[in-house]
Amino acid sequence: MVRRTKRLWTDEEKRSICVQTTAPDVSVAQVARRYALNANMIFKWLRDARYAPGSAPGAVDAPVFLPVEIVNPARSEAARPTLPSNVLPDCLLEIEIAGGHRFRVSGPYDPEALARLIRGLSG
Repeated sequence: MVRRTKRLWTDEEKRSICVQTTAPDVSVAQVARRYALNANMIFKWLRDARYAPGSAPGAVDAPVFLPVEIVNPARSEAARPTLPSNVLPDCLLEIEIAGGHRFRVSGPYDPEALARLIRGLSG
């Protein structure tokens, strides 16, 4: 009887095998057969962040903080931007057209753009 020996794969070999599974039209089973491995072993390595494709060796996803600036908006009439002449001021408009399409427009809108949208949905 032949005794099976446990193979030890280096981290780099595991990464290389895992990366091969991302090739187009290549299955994990094909890669496993190539290395005489059980496909379940490759799936286990893929779940490990150290070997998953796209992760750097030893890298751990750390939270990233983005700078935020809170500005007190001035809601006076002088602070409002001037709208083009074809844009109607703040309003609420609900439209239901044939075919079951229904949409709601709130705030300033361009009547010509709205008409093109309705024609596009109706046609």
